[in-house]
Amino acid sequence: MQQLTQKLGSGDMMIQDVPYPQLGNGMVIVKNHYSIISAGTEGSTVVAARKSLIGKAKERPQQVKQVIDTLKKQGPIQTYRAVMKKLDSYSPLGYSCAGEVIEVGEGVTEFEVGDKVACAGAGYANHAEIVSVPVNLCVKLDNDSNLKDAAYNTLGAISMQGVRQADLRLGESCVVIGLGLLGQLAALILKASGVTVIGIDVSKDAVQQAIGNNVVDLGLTRNASGIEEQLLNTTQGHGADAVIIAAATSSLDPINFAGAIARKKGKVVVLGAVPTGFDRDPFWYRKELELKMACSYGPGRYDLNYEEKGIDYPLPYVRWTEKRNMEAFQNLISNQKIDIGYLTTHEFEFENAKAAFDLVVSKEEAFTGIALKYDVERAVSKEKITTSANDKLGKVNISFIGAGSYAQGNLLPNIPESSDIGRVGVLTNTGTTSKRVAEKFKFQFCATNDEDVLDDKTNTVFVATRHDSHGSFVLKSLQANKNVFVEKPLCLLESELEEIIEAQSKNKKAVMVGFNRRFSPLTQKLKKALGNNPMTMIYRINAGPIPKDTWIQDSEIGGGRILGEACHFIDYLTFLNGSLPVKISASALPDANQLNDTINILIQFENGSSGIIGYYANGSKAMTKEYIEVFSAGLSASLSDFKELKIYDKGKPQKTKILNQNKGQKEMVNSFLNGLLKDGVTPIDFKEIVAVTKASFKALESIKKGGQQIYI
Repeated sequence: MQQLTQKLGSGDMMIQDVPYPQLGNGMVIVKNHYSIISAGTEGSTVVAARKSLIGKAKERPQQVKQVIDTLKKQGPIQTYRAVMKKLDSYSPLGYSCAGEVIEVGEGVTEFEVGDKVACAGAGYANHAEIVSVPVNLCVKLDNDSNLKDAAYNTLGAISMQGVRQADLRLGESCVVIGLGLLGQLAALILKASGVTVIGIDVSKDAVQQAIGNNVVDLGLTRNASGIEEQLLNTTQGHGADAVIIAAATSSLDPINFAGAIARKKGKVVVLGAVPTGFDRDPFWYRKELELKMACSYGPGRYDLNYEEKGIDYPLPYVRWTEKRNMEAFQNLISNQKIDIGYLTTHEFEFENAKAAFDLVVSKEEAFTGIALKYDVERAVSKEKITTSANDKLGKVNISFIGAGSYAQGNLLPNIPESSDIGRVGVLTNTGTTSKRVAEKFKFQFCATNDEDVLDDKTNTVFVATRHDSHGSFVLKSLQANKNVFVEKPLCLLESELEEIIEAQSKNKKAVMVGFNRRFSPLTQKLKKALGNNPMTMIYRINAGPIPKDTWIQDSEIGGGRILGEACHFIDYLTFLNGSLPVKISASALPDANQLNDTINILIQFENGSSGIIGYYANGSKAMTKEYIEVFSAGLSASLSDFKELKIYDKGKPQKTKILNQNKGQKEMVNSFLNGLLKDGVTPIDFKEIVAVTKASFKALESIKKGGQQIYI
């Protein structure tokens, strides 16, 4: 299928063939008929991408700070990889479209093949022939709906939420500052609600468009003579009941002007991208004005449970969600309560999308809405896409399932160039990522179906997806008689672990988990110094907080931080002492969100060793992130952030310090592949992987039982 993409680094925009999107649970596949270009949101993205690196840095100071922080902690190599991954990636564009359902995923009951739908969401409702969209970002339409108008779905829902935040009643008045797409849509919705609408814009053309299409009761340019007096006359001398700011500017004029024209006790709603540092006097303070933000499409936005899992909010308690806002907007169109046809000032065939964006950037002629029209008769294939002419295979032939930031920064760059190693296929959730990774790292193809990367060409699979799919992909790989490397954790369910154990025992294929820290050069030196004596170990992780709505905190998707991250440290202590964990207890610091991410874990091992893992989310980032101390047979050692090792024995401490942090990712990948090439044996015994995974499950069980010691 074809999709419009842009490279954030160079600004290059192209329509390219990418793999057909994945159909996940609770999702629908839609063949687009129309998608809408948002001149504001997408226009600014395109303009920024076409700027120099210095220009990009000026526009995104927060991201520059993140780069500097990464440089300090991880060194130049990892920082460079992270930055280039972002700049070289194919970025999908678009977030509002309409079309026809051609497939429905498991658990979907409200849609069926053939339904006309409108879709929303960046990363979902893209400018592409085919899109995959979660059910709560998709609304059903009448079969005779105008799909071009319906494609304004996202923009309509955003405007609808701004109107809802204004909370106006029949007969009240509202000023809309900014008459671009969002402003015009907000004005249409307001007028259909019986509100007196006054539209203001710096552009005379925008004002005339609103007046000419009966969108506003009064339209004025910002520099119109006596503008405040005209507004007072229209509102019977009271001022506006509410002001909706739909402009996009760095100027403080909209927020201060809103204060001047709002009535006492009135509301000001920020719908566009404007600064809010208003002057306290003479208006905001004396009028006791209320400032409200409109969060995108409405309640549910940025909520993983709502958008990705499809868990709806109960209507009696949350009357208007983002999906209900979309439905309300589509009802206004279908019932002819609003007419938005005039907003589409330009229409381009999808194949000419680049010309449409050139118009947005150049602003050589006036425009409001730009629609992209798709050739719905064009056949769409699910076949894999060839990305390299090199079809040679080696002794170890690799395919990747999942290839996000970690894989692109730490796994793929460390696969050695060797005639013994073949690079076969790449399969990810998004076709743009699959295509870019396959091209950059010289894989033969990018794919849509699991079967393509589990065929006879591939004998080794790297799984680097989100945590919830690790177990199923490891099992599929083993059942297909493949060696498998999976980024931690091995799985999220004990039932999955049992299935994996059974599958591995049948075919004896290699299973490796990405426990990279044990491969760090300083860890190897520490291990050699310690020998095989029983030891006591302390591993303190200053992990820092992660928001509760981040996917890794979700028990079903990420497994939480014990299953998702603490398994790393259980493995590390297992490696250091050279024996398996047998008993574990854990306790968590109480927190309001019950995240269990500030914990103490005590582990006892077969050889008598014991270890403490202190995983803390409540500390300062200024402190080192990872610190290890080990005591054994008269020897003590400390390792700080995998940069500085101190070994205390007789005489002066032995100190080893390296310039850049090395957590062993390169050494891990090489060790795994060399093991397969040599004798098919992985550097981590499968028994250790199983024991560490079981210990992670038992740590959670211990927390639930008040810190009780659990046998593994």
